[in-house]
Amino acid sequence: MATFDDFTKLDIRVGTIISACMFDKALKSAYKLEIDFGSEVGIKKSSAQITEVYNVDELVGKQILAVVNFSPKQIADFMSEVLVLGTYSKDGVVLIIPDKLVENGDKLG
Repeated sequence: MATFDDFTKLDIRVGTIISACMFDKALKSAYKLEIDFGSEVGIKKSSAQITEVYNVDELVGKQILAVVNFSPKQIADFMSEVLVLGTYSKDGVVLIIPDKLVENGDKLG
């Protein structure tokens, strides 16, 4: 079982997707995302397997939640710096998003 202390080690922040494109070199269908997490965290990159539910055009400008304090992960020729959060749904991964516009960099708490 995870403890509350384990959970508090995760730095989960709100960011706005500023660019999205297909990640052709990924083994599983994915997008390359650039996400603005505000001045404290900055702009980070992520590989996200969300192609079954989202197209590139609807991602830009969308606010999402991501873990920003995991070690970067090399995926093909791309360094994924944050883990975008979503639910595994019957149609594919659905992003976890704030239901109101908030500041980039706001922490989950």
